[in-house]
Amino acid sequence: MHLSEIQFVQLAGVAHLISLSAIIYAPIHLGWHEALGRVSKLLRQMGQVYHYYTAGTIVAMGLVSIFCAPDLISGTPLARAICAYIALFWIVRLGVQLFYDFKPHVDAPWLKLAYHALSALFVAFGLLYGWLALR
Repeated sequence: MHLSEIQFVQLAGVAHLISLSAIIYAPIHLGWHEALGRVSKLLRQMGQVYHYYTAGTIVAMGLVSIFCAPDLISGTPLARAICAYIALFWIVRLGVQLFYDFKPHVDAPWLKLAYHALSALFVAFGLLYGWLALR
């Protein structure tokens, strides 16, 4: 069975939503609530806003990919701009990840597997949406 371009973009949209599991799990695993309780209220609020903003952005990219896939593959200037934004988001996210000191926190085999699977997913998102933006 071959996936059409539309189905491939929709599958990527579902993968965006699945990737949210990391945004949900990371604060629990890393003890954000306790750690952020020791910083000023402003820093705590800013951290929460950044966290929710990132999650909301990923939800939006996923839903747009699922429900607007034909538009995203259309090649219109707006479609290319949206795809370029999504590609840039994930490429930057992958770049930022290179500077994280994640090793002490990825302390179980399943976490290592999940970390590398997410990294591969970020690369795939960058390539797919980059290709759609530039083709």
